[in-house]
Amino acid sequence: MAKTPGLDLDDMLLALNPFIDGQSEGSKERAALELAQAALLYIRDRGQEADFATYYARFSDTAFTVEVSHEFATREAADQWLASGTARDSERVKIAGKGFMVVEAQGRRLFMVAPLPEELKADPE
Repeated sequence: MAKTPGLDLDDMLLALNPFIDGQSEGSKERAALELAQAALLYIRDRGQEADFATYYARFSDTAFTVEVSHEFATREAADQWLASGTARDSERVKIAGKGFMVVEAQGRRLFMVAPLPEELKADPE
């Protein structure tokens, strides 16, 4: 198997072990970590490291733009708009300067925290 520069799945697989071992048998956290490890094995065993490296580079690139459909000064104003029924699933909004996405879950629409590119690039205070 050819190695992809900057992406060593064997190292990543081993790095997950202490976190898996630190979780209780049968817990959701342990299951999630084991699933992540299995996904990495799947990629490695099928020789898809290069494809994954390309995907991951696009996924983690913060140079993209996001269309914000609405800006709200307060969460209350945003909640009123959400209750109006005009929001679409995956629609991006800004509430008090922070990014959110409208998601549909269990038949209702909610706001999920979804930082905007400018938030991800912000210097820590």
